[in-house]
Amino acid sequence: MAIRLYKSYTPGTRNRTVSTFSEITRNKPEKKLIKKKHSYQGRNNRGIITSRHKGGGHKQKYRVIDFKRNKRNIIGTVSSIEYDPYRNARIALINYEDGEKRYILQPRSLNVGNQVIAGNNSPIEVGNALPLEKIPLGTAVHNIELKQKKGGQIVRAAGTYAQIVAKENNLITLKLPSSEVRTINKECYATIGQVGNIDHNNIKIGKAGRKRWLGRRPRVRGVVMNPIDHPHGGGEGRSPIGKSRPVTPWGKPTLGQKTRKKKKYSNMYILRRRK
Repeated sequence: MAIRLYKSYTPGTRNRTVSTFSEITRNKPEKKLIKKKHSYQGRNNRGIITSRHKGGGHKQKYRVIDFKRNKRNIIGTVSSIEYDPYRNARIALINYEDGEKRYILQPRSLNVGNQVIAGNNSPIEVGNALPLEKIPLGTAVHNIELKQKKGGQIVRAAGTYAQIVAKENNLITLKLPSSEVRTINKECYATIGQVGNIDHNNIKIGKAGRKRWLGRRPRVRGVVMNPIDHPHGGGEGRSPIGKSRPVTPWGKPTLGQKTRKKKKYSNMYILRRRK
């Protein structure tokens, strides 16, 4: 992936960068692998906004991704690399020998014509899915299961990968992109390689309107609001928040406050917390 720069002929293009989309080989998605997805714009079943700053944006179709990789021991060939509006990674359309087609996350360096396979005895090659116990130490993996047969849940964003650090008894130790070190059952599946589209972090939005295209409504800082609207609001001119620590609009501590449950069941599997 490459980044395209603009000449600053308007304020919106002065700091704007976009992907060149040079790796995309097909513009229309596979019809049998798309679904309608209604936009709730941050509202619950009663029409009340429970997740702020959502709404609008371009119409999108949801691509059904095969996170489980449960088509075992059947060779598939990459027929196209496509754009997915619901994620920052690219997706690859796989044509299997039995005629079925599925989408997977495109790993870095997986191109059209390459072959992939999932199974216990699959070769250690980019795009193949295996149980963690079958993958050598030091290998980069992504789309990792936390529970067997549930499908990959972590390490799915563009440019991310986890590294296999150790193997002991029934547990595999992984170093995650957040620098967290945790253990996972050895029978959980993972896909070899780093997720593609690694330059996504270097893209600059450039203007507010482009955020609206993505379905993100404006965010307003609490300190510029009135006291009735936010605990940080009020005061004369540029005044501090007036509290011992930052809080949310509902008065709960935020900006650095840890929100993970102290008695969460998976705490026992985490050897080193993320920073």
